[in-house]
Amino acid sequence: MSTSEKTYHHGDLRAALIDAAIQVLESGEPFSLRAVARRAGVSPAAPYRHFADREALDSAVAVEGFHDLRADLAAALDSAPASSSAADVIAELGIAYVAFAMRRPAVFRLMFGNECDDANAERVTASAELHTVLNEAVERLLPGADVPNLSTALWSLAHGLAFLHLDGKLRPEPADAVSARVHTVVGAILAVPLRPASLQLVDTTPGEIS
Repeated sequence: MSTSEKTYHHGDLRAALIDAAIQVLESGEPFSLRAVARRAGVSPAAPYRHFADREALDSAVAVEGFHDLRADLAAALDSAPASSSAADVIAELGIAYVAFAMRRPAVFRLMFGNECDDANAERVTASAELHTVLNEAVERLLPGADVPNLSTALWSLAHGLAFLHLDGKLRPEPADAVSARVHTVVGAILAVPLRPASLQLVDTTPGEIS
């Protein structure tokens, strides 16, 4: 056993491998168990002590990402001034979401780039925690709102903005400019009446010409 492997003998190897995997992903280096082992300073066989294959390591990295993103969202809620409007607080959640994606793009893509794996209980739970944070915030800030559907709409908005920036569809502006955009967009959506007035339809049926 190498000196590096001995360093992780007491239960730290799994965490070290996940950290190394995140570093490999974000560096742009080709991702493989061998590359992760090399980055962690352990033998090529070491990752298999905790991960059966590349897919298992992917899921572990995704779970770590979900936990970190949830912490960012919780911090955004906790740091919002008591005088903040509901729209401002929800906008801060959106800003935290997009900022995470731009700060850790490879991990973000890994988290959401695959179909939901219902068989991976840890990943399902970690993902669900994000929805819990948003659902609870919407329920508290907007009493009487259709919480499930509004939460889905707001999540879709933040998620779409994140990928529009990552894919270069929106300009890669400084962080402050991105935050301002997210804040403005969220505010615009929340300003739209949830129950718009009925529209008067124009009769387009052909009629006689007088």
